Amino acid sequence: MKNGPGPVHRTLRTRRDTRLLGAALARILGAGDLVILSGDLGAGKTFLVRALARALGVTAPVVSPTFALVQEYATDRGALVHADLYRLLGPSLEAEVARLGLRELRAEGAMLVVEWGADATAALGGEPAVVVSLAIGPEDGSRVAALSGWRAPDIV
Repeated sequence: MKNGPGPVHRTLRTRRDTRLLGAALARILGAGDLVILSGDLGAGKTFLVRALARALGVTAPVVSPTFALVQEYATDRGALVHADLYRLLGPSLEAEVARLGLRELRAEGAMLVVEWGADATAALGGEPAVVVSLAIGPEDGSRVAALSGWRAPDIV
């Protein structure tokens, strides 16, 4: 297991800060990388994915996969797959993830970004390159991003 140092925290005071974090993630991701996003509803997970996708050159609308479960976007660096497992949480999570074929997409080189995927890392093919935990700031509505994973130290 390739563990990096403890989480690095970033305060995201504005939407621009979140877009900059998405661009930084885009710079370090490679084929087959897994990014796990966690945080309460409304913490900005899908907004961050939209920023990441834009930084990878996606011009199509980037929408939440909450009901579709999986959205796939073509980029110059390969497929970007965005999944949301919120509706699948529970005892059948691993079987449902297997049914979606996310592990296979990752093995084929897709960059896989998964909301609510912390309990499914094994089913998703193992260790995430980056884990982003988003929390809403208590006073000003800013977000705090805790970044961990073996690629997190490369995010600048």
